[in-house]
Amino acid sequence: MIERDWAVAVLVVRKQRVLLHWHERLQRWLPPGGHVEPHELPDCAAIRECLEETGVAIELRGDALNSVNAPDQPRQLVRPLGIQLADIRFDHQHIDLVYLAAGLSEGDDRAYWFDAAALADLQLTAEVAGWCRIALEMSRT
Repeated sequence: MIERDWAVAVLVVRKQRVLLHWHERLQRWLPPGGHVEPHELPDCAAIRECLEETGVAIELRGDALNSVNAPDQPRQLVRPLGIQLADIRFDHQHIDLVYLAAGLSEGDDRAYWFDAAALADLQLTAEVAGWCRIALEMSRT
């Protein structure tokens, strides 16, 4: 049986630069993210994980297809850019909700901002490089 956890990854863009942090255990550059805690909304997990890992305050970007916003109706959450299944171990997977966000601050010494040219030198995984390209393209519009 495979164990699965919900997780978030946040592509944060500020001044045409993407926020990444060095993941010590995996020894690679990744966007901020982590597990969605029990009883936590994914939107809140994305904001929390980014602040915890980088010190950067963010505003999630995305639309809700249903524009109803009334007290007696379901609350519309930010729609992720993507949903993917990541193999963590042979018996464990993450269901990743991938978000786009605007950086509201520069962050602390755990925050590293990379423009498109600098990203090419980081030896990112194909998946992370793809999300970074998408985030930069979407932030231009």
